[in-house]
Amino acid sequence: MPGRRLTIAERQRIAGGLGQGLDYAEIARRLGRPTSTVMREVTRNGGPGRYNAEMAQLGTSHRARRRPRPATPVSEHGGPDPQAAAAFVAEFTAALIEIGLPRTAAGVLAWLFASETGSGTAAELAQRLQVSAATISHAVGLLDKYALIRRGRDGEGRRHRYFLDDDAGFRAAVVGVRANQRLADTALRGADTFGGDTVAGARLATTGRLLEQLGNDLIRSAKQYLRATNGRHRG
Repeated sequence: MPGRRLTIAERQRIAGGLGQGLDYAEIARRLGRPTSTVMREVTRNGGPGRYNAEMAQLGTSHRARRRPRPATPVSEHGGPDPQAAAAFVAEFTAALIEIGLPRTAAGVLAWLFASETGSGTAAELAQRLQVSAATISHAVGLLDKYALIRRGRDGEGRRHRYFLDDDAGFRAAVVGVRANQRLADTALRGADTFGGDTVAGARLATTGRLLEQLGNDLIRSAKQYLRATNGRHRG
C-alpha cells in the first residue's frame, strides 16, 4: 500500500481532511499512508490552502509521462559515483541560490547535505569549494545566523567543525520564505504607493497577497511535518 501511487479517491479524501482542518498525521492515519506521503502530496500541489484533488491527479499524470531519468551510477565502494555526486551538489547549490542564499553559503550547505557525516572543517570546505578560508568564514557565519549549521570541535582537536543542523531542511525553507516575504511586502508597499484604484496598484496588491499566502502555507506545512516527524521519533 505505501508504495502505491495515490488514487483520485485518496486525493479527494486528503482535500476533505484539509477542509476539516485535520493535520497531515491524522489524514495519513485515515488513509493508511505514511505522513510523509501526505505531506509531499500537499506541498507539491499548492499547499494546504490551495490543494485540489483533481488538479493534483492531473499533475501526477503529467509528471508520469515525462521521460524517466537514468539511474544514478554507483561507485564500486558503494554510494553514488563521484561525478554523479558532484553534479548533484552543483544542482542543489543552484536550487539553494534561487531561494536566496549567497553562492558560497549555498555551496557549503549543499556539500554538508551530501556528506555522509553532515559535517566538515573550514579547511575541508575551502578545499571542496575552491575558495579562501576567509570566504568560508563569511559563509558559515551566515549559515550559523540562520541556524542551518552548528559549530563543534573536531574530536579532541582544536579545529572547529561545522555540523548540519537536524532541522536544516526546515530552516532552509524558512530562508526561502523570508525572501518571498520581502518581495510580498515590497509589492504591497507598491500597491499603497500607486493606490488601489489604479491598475498598477491593484496588480501589485494581488501579487503581494498571493506571495504572502504562499509563504504562510509553506511555513504551516513545514511545521506540521516537523511535528509529525518528531512524534514518530519519540514513539
